[in-house]
Amino acid sequence: MTLLFLQLALMLVVILAASELFTNALEHLGERLGISEGVTGSLFAAIGTALPETSVPIIALMAGTASQAVNEEIGVGAILGAPLMLATLSTCLMAIAALKTRGLKGVVAPERTGFTRDLNYFLCAFMIAAAAMFVPHHAWEVRALFSVGLVGVYVTYVVQTFRASAGLVEDGHGTEAPERLMLARVGLPTTLGVIVLQMFIALVLLVGGAKGFISGVEGVSKVLGVSALLLSLIIIPIATELPEKVNSIIWVRRGKDTLAFGNITGAMVFQGTLLPGIGIMLTPWAPRVEVLTGVFITLAAAAWLRLNARKGGIVLWALLVNGGLYVLYLLLTLGR
Repeated sequence: MTLLFLQLALMLVVILAASELFTNALEHLGERLGISEGVTGSLFAAIGTALPETSVPIIALMAGTASQAVNEEIGVGAILGAPLMLATLSTCLMAIAALKTRGLKGVVAPERTGFTRDLNYFLCAFMIAAAAMFVPHHAWEVRALFSVGLVGVYVTYVVQTFRASAGLVEDGHGTEAPERLMLARVGLPTTLGVIVLQMFIALVLLVGGAKGFISGVEGVSKVLGVSALLLSLIIIPIATELPEKVNSIIWVRRGKDTLAFGNITGAMVFQGTLLPGIGIMLTPWAPRVEVLTGVFITLAAAAWLRLNARKGGIVLWALLVNGGLYVLYLLLTLGR
């Protein structure tokens, strides 16, 4: 039992280190391309920090464990658990970090057009993904249409986000990498080639770490007598994503609200489109009770954010409500 938890901890360190390498490289790439904070937050940083739990379901479904059923449960749990955690717990923790300086009635004020665009796309995509659960698995043609549709939603989102970048840079929303390129710290120059090399190293570490983490999840689920699906819905997103969302906490404390929220909402769009598209085709993607509970609360949390996305920003107490929704999910799921 102790060895299993040590394995999970070790693989988690590898995954997080790889994600940090990748995110750092992406930020430098964004600076070199001269793009806005919105693009860096919603696309580059969001994708980088979403890589840990993104890699887990993909590796699980492709070559996770000897049990196909366990692989599918881990895959579905990781795919759906990440947006749930982002929309609820991550936003709540970011609000808590700002409470001391801004007060309960203070606001977090990201650039509004990008913020609402992220939420609109996520709500649309996640409802499509939820609807696909009610399509019989043998109707693969219909499922394929849902999957392709979700990919199309993300491509459209990326295009619109980049189109908005130029105007935002002119308005003073240009991005700057907050830290030196990590490979530059060992004497390498900060060139495009070195940035790409750092991204490649990160991806290799990420795949290896995800493979080991999946094996550990299977072992822990057997020892605890908990389904791999439930463990993946709750543990994997917290373990792999939440540490990286410390970036959002740091950014919001520095007053960089656009980067802080973009890191979260951009990851929600990424994980609410491409990964469900994979899950629809490679797993049963069935409307089980614990799955539907998570989907409903995720949509409720995202809709609450969109409802409160006013011109002056989102009041902090409204973000704390999202933390309450996560607690509600735990009570409903673990109390069964």
